[in-house]
Amino acid sequence: MSYPNAVTLTASDNTQLSAYTAFPTDGVGPQPGIILLQEAFGVNGHIRNVADRLAQAGYVVIAPELFHRTAAAGLELPYSNFAAAMPHYQAITKEGLTADVQACYHWLRGQPNVTDKIGSIGFCLGGRVSFLTNAVLPLAAGVSYYGGGTHLLTDRAKDLHAPHLFFWGGQDQHISSAHIAQVTEALEAAGKPYINTVISYADHGFHCDERPSYHAQAAAEAWALTLAFFEQKLRLA
Repeated sequence: MSYPNAVTLTASDNTQLSAYTAFPTDGVGPQPGIILLQEAFGVNGHIRNVADRLAQAGYVVIAPELFHRTAAAGLELPYSNFAAAMPHYQAITKEGLTADVQACYHWLRGQPNVTDKIGSIGFCLGGRVSFLTNAVLPLAAGVSYYGGGTHLLTDRAKDLHAPHLFFWGGQDQHISSAHIAQVTEALEAAGKPYINTVISYADHGFHCDERPSYHAQAAAEAWALTLAFFEQKLRLA
């Protein structure tokens, strides 16, 4: 294992997965829980940093390794080498992802310092998985940053348990406005609550300060809205 604070979970298909965990340091509890879903490059420094930032904001966080069925524990890939991620990316299935997030949910519910309010957040690949997570788990909030492929899951829009917050980059060449519209139209048809935020001056991956597409202003603005959304849905609602 390449990072501290790791736990090993057993999914319902009897596969084992590692996950990074982060806890609030103020000792005040119990606190809401959040499932954090990785990009295609592993539970890397950026994802662990996001987990730590959420913990500093008062949440218990777990970030599972979604490629555990095809990759060794601790896999981290450089952002410049998406080709290396492709075999793992192509091997994931909705059934496997569902088993993984269910294992994370059960782990959070088993922690004595976690409330019954649990949310999810994901980036890129994880943005799509966060949408699926909201459909298969009784969440109180879901957040997706530039979740490519979410339009392929619109049949699950009717199953969303909680309000969902979306962030997209207007300069993103990977996710078209038509694909975004497919997602929002499915949610409208299903009567599900959502917030759809397109930042016109941001590109794909704008939140990650390890990527060339990082946009500090857009990242700060999206993060502020994310924290406000979680505060409202996981603490005040």
